Amino acid sequence: MKKTGVLLSGCGFLDGSEIQEAVLTLLALDKAGVEAICLAPDIPQHHVINHCTGQVMPSENRNVLVESARISRGSIVNLDRIDTLDLDALILPGGYGVAKNLSNYASKGTSCEVHPDVRSAIQSFYHAGKPLGFICIAPVIAARVLGNESIELTIGSDTESADHIELMGAKHVDCPVYNIHISKQGKVVSTPAYMLGQSIGEVAMGIEKLVNAVVALL
Repeated sequence: MKKTGVLLSGCGFLDGSEIQEAVLTLLALDKAGVEAICLAPDIPQHHVINHCTGQVMPSENRNVLVESARISRGSIVNLDRIDTLDLDALILPGGYGVAKNLSNYASKGTSCEVHPDVRSAIQSFYHAGKPLGFICIAPVIAARVLGNESIELTIGSDTESADHIELMGAKHVDCPVYNIHISKQGKVVSTPAYMLGQSIGEVAMGIEKLVNAVVALL
């Protein structure tokens, strides 16, 4: 059975992984007959947000690996062990954790830094010719890490984020929520998900197409 890593960034769209996107990814992989291996870095979250109010909770501290385990029912691997897993592909669901924990894109924009283990993993998969999937806001990380490879990405039609992707060296392609874009350069697939979607059904269509495209590229 082929194995695909699913790189999580916490639990909850405001400060971690977008849970629906993550679960839809895991479901699509299971339906495609591919084993999903969830990973996350063992690092503190940037901050914790109350998802009822949208307010930062300054007295709370959480760990990205521990929080990500909530989504994977406890089955989680520290990202620093990724080289021991013999994975065939890697997919990054969205959520603000991508922009706050896996990188500091939320505060630094196009000058952001990507967590070293995340950067290394993306580069390693790309240069090994292994498929990569980027969902929702995650294409900004792809642009930052692989922008000099002339890859194509979509983030839907959000003008600011699309401009940032272009400024970081990649090419942005507009795409509806229910569809995907496969880069002509490299095995890179992306879909807008909740950057554009208004319902879980719309988002599910795009994510399932992304997973199926990643599997087809294996």
